[in-house]
Amino acid sequence: MTDFVLVHGAWHGAWCWSRVVPRIWAAGHRAFAVTLTGLGERAHLFSPEIRVATHVADVLGVIEAEEMDGAVLVGHSYAGNVITKAAERLERAEALKRLVYLDAGIPDPGDTWSTGQPEETKIARRALIAEKGLLPPPDPAVFGLVGGDAAWVARRMTPQPPALYDDPILFDPARAQRWPRSFIDCTTPALATIDRSRQRVRSEPGWEVIEMATGHDPMVSRPDDLAAILLGWA
Repeated sequence: MTDFVLVHGAWHGAWCWSRVVPRIWAAGHRAFAVTLTGLGERAHLFSPEIRVATHVADVLGVIEAEEMDGAVLVGHSYAGNVITKAAERLERAEALKRLVYLDAGIPDPGDTWSTGQPEETKIARRALIAEKGLLPPPDPAVFGLVGGDAAWVARRMTPQPPALYDDPILFDPARAQRWPRSFIDCTTPALATIDRSRQRVRSEPGWEVIEMATGHDPMVSRPDDLAAILLGWA
C-alpha cells in the first residue's frame, strides 16, 4: 500500500482532487488531498500574511500526522514550490519515495511563484494584487476546461493570498532532490506560465517526463488517466 499526498495549485482546494481520490482508494492505496491555508474550504482563514511557509507546514502536517513511509508527494502548479520546500524540510527521508510535479513550477533556491512567468502575466497579476489586496481566480478556460467542468471549477475557486506571488523560497537542492522526480506535462493546451518547467525537465538530468494531452487541470478533465499514472508509482 502506498500513500499519496495531493497538493492543489493556486485558487484551488482539496475539492479539485475529488475525482481522483476515490480511484486511488479503490486500488487499495491511500490518498490525502491537502487544502492549503486560506483556500478552498479553509478560505475563512484567508490572510495577507499567508506565506509559502504556511502551506509547507500544511503539507508536512499531513505527512507527519499520518506517519507516512514511502509516500508519493504530488504538487500541482503553484504547489511545485510548496512540495519542494516541504521535501527539503523533511527529517525522515523514508517518509517519501517520489516527488511528482503535476504541470507545476520547479524552483531554484530564491525563486518565487512568479519566477519564469511571462512578463505580461507578472505585470497583470501584480496590478490585481495592488488593486484588490488578493489575486482573484482566472477564467477556468485558461486551464483548458469547458462546459460543466469549467462551471464546476469556477464555482469553487477562491482568491489566492497576495504575498504568495513574490514570496521567495530558500532550500538546499540536495535535500529537496533525495527522491526520484517526475513531471507530468499537460500539453493541450499548454499553460504558458509552466513553460519554464517543461523546458527544464527536458534539459536537466534526473527527470522522468510523462505527457498528457489535456489542459492544466487533469484531475478534473482526465481523472481516470491521471489516477492511472499516479498508481504506476504505487
